[in-house]
Amino acid sequence: MQERPKLTKRQQEVYDFIIERIRTRGYGPTVREIGTNFEIRSPNGVMCHLQALVKKGLITREPNMSRAISVVRAQDRGRGIPLEGIIAAGHPIEAFRQDESVDFGEFFPGKTCYALKVRGNSMVDDHIEDGDYVVIKRQDTARDGQVVVALVDGAETTLKRFFKEKTRYRLEPANNGMKPIFTQNVQVLGVLVGVVRKFEPSN
Repeated sequence: MQERPKLTKRQQEVYDFIIERIRTRGYGPTVREIGTNFEIRSPNGVMCHLQALVKKGLITREPNMSRAISVVRAQDRGRGIPLEGIIAAGHPIEAFRQDESVDFGEFFPGKTCYALKVRGNSMVDDHIEDGDYVVIKRQDTARDGQVVVALVDGAETTLKRFFKEKTRYRLEPANNGMKPIFTQNVQVLGVLVGVVRKFEPSN
């Protein structure tokens, strides 16, 4: 087992604060929230602590995502692919990551895939239901008709079928009772490669 890196008192406090936020609400704090909590007026002061935690291998940060701070799990906690949050299959929701993992064995390569838990019923006609786990291959391109994780307008994510039209993108639900999303600002975050469902035994 790797020895845990030594932290300064403030680095430990920031690290504990990040863990507490992830555990209580499912995603990490923003730079502003950390600054407010510790009365650090300058965002650069917060960034120094975050960069130290990244360098010491305790957290990771995704660029261009305000709450994309996640805690790195110890290497000896078993196999699995990262569970990076909840994905809307209805209305888009704010993008975030969380510190959990899901082990689907050897079905999917962990370095290129991640899992999301579905919330909503807009993809039921594609046999993707509320509460399912979708396995996503991390890539930034998609063909028309593929089911993708899409970042809409730089802030919200959704699971939909992807279509590129002349002047916009169409994100199509697989539910006749729901309307597609039309937008000119879409970033593909990954393509669906699997669905995992847990069946509860009936009594």
